[in-house]
Amino acid sequence: MSNDRFWRAISIDSISSELFPRVALYLKSGSNYVLYKDPDRMFSAEDHHRLERNSSRFLYVRSGDVDSINEFMENSLAEMLARDDLSSTAKSRILYQTSVNCVIDIFESPEPTSNLVRCRNMVRHILQYVSSDPHAMVSVQKVIDTGFYLFTHTVQVAALTLLVNSELFKLAHDEMIDVGIGCLLHDYGMTFITNEVLEKNDALSDIEYWKVKQHTQKGYEYLKQSGHYGEIVLNIVRYHHERYDGNGYPTGLKGDDIPRSGQVAALCDVYSALIMDRPQRKANSHADAIKIMREEAKSGAFKLELFNNFVEIIHKRNPS
Repeated sequence: MSNDRFWRAISIDSISSELFPRVALYLKSGSNYVLYKDPDRMFSAEDHHRLERNSSRFLYVRSGDVDSINEFMENSLAEMLARDDLSSTAKSRILYQTSVNCVIDIFESPEPTSNLVRCRNMVRHILQYVSSDPHAMVSVQKVIDTGFYLFTHTVQVAALTLLVNSELFKLAHDEMIDVGIGCLLHDYGMTFITNEVLEKNDALSDIEYWKVKQHTQKGYEYLKQSGHYGEIVLNIVRYHHERYDGNGYPTGLKGDDIPRSGQVAALCDVYSALIMDRPQRKANSHADAIKIMREEAKSGAFKLELFNNFVEIIHKRNPS
């Protein structure tokens, strides 16, 4: 198994020479991590320029240093996203990495109230970003790290779902926050599936596929039992693989018996999965993903009106 789980990537755009915590920073060379800066040396403006010249977008920290990094990045996020001197791509790198770190923590420990508060604050930042920056979705897609597929996919589904809901429905702010939390947690049930199955490069066997399909119900039951999450969050976790024609899982709900939040999350989940590299296949282009989904919509997988609205929003934000 890869040792990547012991490391976290940090966008160089988010490393401040004045404020960043004193931690060791590493460069990744193949499968190895090489010390770039020890904890006693400040990260300087020259470091930033040197890394940019070498096209190094990320440095890496040991997982044991992540708490101090997270505290800094989450406290600085609003200020960074408001800066005029950062491009949409730079802001997306910062938001993406901060969100992924938060999601990893909440997947590991969904019960503590402190992690739920962090999750709620992260959703606010994502919502603000995708609703105010017309280039947000393209930028987020550019900076995704396929080495963290599950967490990257989760953040992308949250951003997409918040965007679609903000464009189509007049939801109260608290409801939008719950939608975002539900999407950040929609694949929580995957934590109950072995890495052997999740990281398999070949096609899954029938038994393995059955195990994967259990993630919606397992995630729903665990999060419901925790008592921290409301109906909207739990609906997204449970119903994001239901299909409009009744051929989805885990319950086989049909038509508008599927909660709207689950229907929107299902569209965004499929789109995100199609445009990202997977262990079993390479990513589809935006155009090919929409083509595949259109055929599924014609066959009844999605509510046609909702799918057409989704496509219009995605084309507007990703016209390529």
